[in-house]
Amino acid sequence: MADIENTNTTIVNKKYNGWRIDKFLSLAFPDFSRSQMQRLLKEGMVSRNGEIINDISAKVRENEEYFFVVPEPEDALPEPENIPLDIVYEDEDLLVVNKPAGMTVHPAPGSYKGTLVNALLFHCRDCLSGIGGVKRPGIVHRIDKDTSGLLVVAKNDNAHKELSKQFAEHSIERTYYAVVFGVLTPLSGRIESLIGRSPYDRKKMAVVKKNGKNAITNYQTQAVYKNIISLVKCNLETGRTHQIRVHLSSKGAPLVGDPLYGHAKKITSKSVDAEVRDFINAFPRQALHAKSLGFVHPKKKIFMQFDSDFPSDFKELIKNAEKI
Repeated sequence: MADIENTNTTIVNKKYNGWRIDKFLSLAFPDFSRSQMQRLLKEGMVSRNGEIINDISAKVRENEEYFFVVPEPEDALPEPENIPLDIVYEDEDLLVVNKPAGMTVHPAPGSYKGTLVNALLFHCRDCLSGIGGVKRPGIVHRIDKDTSGLLVVAKNDNAHKELSKQFAEHSIERTYYAVVFGVLTPLSGRIESLIGRSPYDRKKMAVVKKNGKNAITNYQTQAVYKNIISLVKCNLETGRTHQIRVHLSSKGAPLVGDPLYGHAKKITSKSVDAEVRDFINAFPRQALHAKSLGFVHPKKKIFMQFDSDFPSDFKELIKNAEKI
C-alpha cells in the first residue's frame, strides 16, 4: 500500500509504479471513489511533486509525491419559488407573514427548497434586506419549522437594523400558545434560566447552569383538561433557540407532538376516549403557534400589533382536548 504521510499527501510505493493516477489515489485514500478523484484532477486540485496535474489517465512513478485539496462544499443559493404566502401586513419597509407549520424559514442542508426565503424571493423580487446574507435575505428572526405563526420580514437594511435592535432590547411583543401534557405549577409564572446546548445530546437545547444564554418566558395557563392536557399562553422576553419547548418541558409540561423534548409522552389513561387519545398521541408536530407580534415600525415610529388565528390542526387539537 502507499505510504501516507498526512491526510492529503501520499508517496508512490514501488509496487504501484505505472498505475493510473485516478486508480492509485482512490486506493491510497479509500474514503474517495475513483470518480471523485477524477473530478478533483479535472478541477486542478491534485499536484505531483508540487505541480498541478489534470490528466486523469497519467501514470504514477515510484517516489513521486501527490497532494490533493478537497474544496469546501458550497451551499446552493436560494432561488425564487412561487409559493403562496399568508401575508398579514405589507408596506415598503416590511411584511408580516403567517407561516404554516412544516415550512422552514431559511435554506439549510437538506432543505434548500420550499422555504419561506424561497417564497419571499419570488414575492418581493429584489426588495429584501441583505443584512442576513444571501441565504437569509430579510430574515430578522425565525420560528421552528413545525411551529406555525407570525414573523416580521425586513425589506430594506434600515428596517432590518431597527427591528433587530428591538429584538436585542427585548421590546418586541411575542405571544405564543402551546398545548402541553400535564399541568404547570403554579398555573401562571415566570421561567428564567440559562439555555444552552445539551451536554448529553448536541441536537437539543437544555436548561444549563453555565455556558448558556439568559432566557425568560412568562406563561399563563388558559385551560386545563382533566389534569391531562393544558392550553398555555407564553410571552417571550428573550428569543432563544427552542426556548418555549425547553422551558415548559423543564417544568414537566412538554408540548404535545414534540419529538425532541416530549420524551415520547403519550396519554395512556383508559378513561379517555380511544379516538381522542389516538388523535392527541399522534399529533404530528409540536403544538406551538406564534399568535401575536408587536413592534415599533422602523420608519413610522408607531407601535403595530398583529394577531393570527389558530391553524386548523391546532383548533382540532384543542377540540379533542376538550373531550377528555
